[in-house]
Amino acid sequence: MLLIKNIRLETGFNYVNNFVVSTSTEKFDVLVDEGKIVKIEKEIAVAEGMEVVEGNNQLLLPAMREMHIHIDKTYFGGDWQAPRPITKGIFTRFEEESELLPRQLETASQRAHAVVQYYIKNGHRHIRSHCNVDPYIGTKHIEITKEVLASYEDKITYEIVAFPQHGLLRSKVYPLMDQAMAMGATHVGGVDPSTVDKNVDKSLAQIFELAVKYDKGVDVHLHNRDTLGEYEFNKLADFTRQTGKKGLVTISHAMALGDLEGDALSQMMNTLSEHNIDVTTTIPIGLQRRTMPVFDLTKNNVKVSLGHDSLMDHWSPFGTGSTVEKMNTLAERFGISDEFRLSRIWRYATDNLTPLNDEGEKVWPQLGDRADFILLDAETSAHGIARKRDITKTILNGKVAYKTTERIEVGE
Repeated sequence: MLLIKNIRLETGFNYVNNFVVSTSTEKFDVLVDEGKIVKIEKEIAVAEGMEVVEGNNQLLLPAMREMHIHIDKTYFGGDWQAPRPITKGIFTRFEEESELLPRQLETASQRAHAVVQYYIKNGHRHIRSHCNVDPYIGTKHIEITKEVLASYEDKITYEIVAFPQHGLLRSKVYPLMDQAMAMGATHVGGVDPSTVDKNVDKSLAQIFELAVKYDKGVDVHLHNRDTLGEYEFNKLADFTRQTGKKGLVTISHAMALGDLEGDALSQMMNTLSEHNIDVTTTIPIGLQRRTMPVFDLTKNNVKVSLGHDSLMDHWSPFGTGSTVEKMNTLAERFGISDEFRLSRIWRYATDNLTPLNDEGEKVWPQLGDRADFILLDAETSAHGIARKRDITKTILNGKVAYKTTERIEVGE
């Protein structure tokens, strides 16, 4: 049994003139047995055989999910290396990978382990990794990724997307994708069927054919903008309906959602909601980068999840692996600064799990819940997001998976 002493839980909102102005917390002890929460009380006596963890009056919050990362091709865990200049758009990176990925095979496992361990340190209970399937490394990355993630099964859950990075049609990897799914990938991936594969219908048809054959989900990278992206979304929805994959399809990046406005956006949100197609975003910011309207999507019943895409690789050197920081970016991007709306942002990192519901009623944690949580050196979840407070402990499946050696004073 694991006993976590002296933690704080959010217990309700405080209002002034009908506006939430603060969040109440109270001190509790939490007892865990066989990976499940079995007792939540003000004081739980220490018994023989218990492992005791001191919570130091810190805030207990749900552990998070990383829903879009490529752990199979990374510089993380190795020496610093910046990406090379892009001269041919996305195809620059394809050319690089023909030489880079075979060369990195000998370090791929060690670096993937480094990424997973870093995500655990940063409070993640689940990882969805996209994994290259291409003519240069075949399905070797699937094999490596599966082996690495399986070694953490006592701590995290995971998904593996078989990802034809260089195009399913363009690189003629349908047989390799078939093999990858047979090896245990959980989702069929794809990328920009119009601009990479040059044939939207044929590309999507093959993706969904594999998903049906193996009874798995779909997660497709769609970067195309404006009406081209809109067209791809609608085609994806058509295939989702035709193949009975409602609730099993994800659009990663979904850049066109940041371009659509008015009726076009409303119609697209209705389409995604109707087919229960969810989206994953890195909250892109910067020159010529539009952020999807996250909160409008939520209001229209479209599920939104967060991902980092990479930590440090030949595509980008800017990944932090901190979903607390990612939530902070989301809040700042959309001008969210009040206690209530900041607290609601935690849902995007946890599959809609927050300590309090919108009415301020305590809904987490509950007896019987899997013991996946973090201790955050913050007064409330809103405070933790706004000030990017530190995670001091990660507890996954009822085990201490990470703890810091330093005590950080709350006060920022």
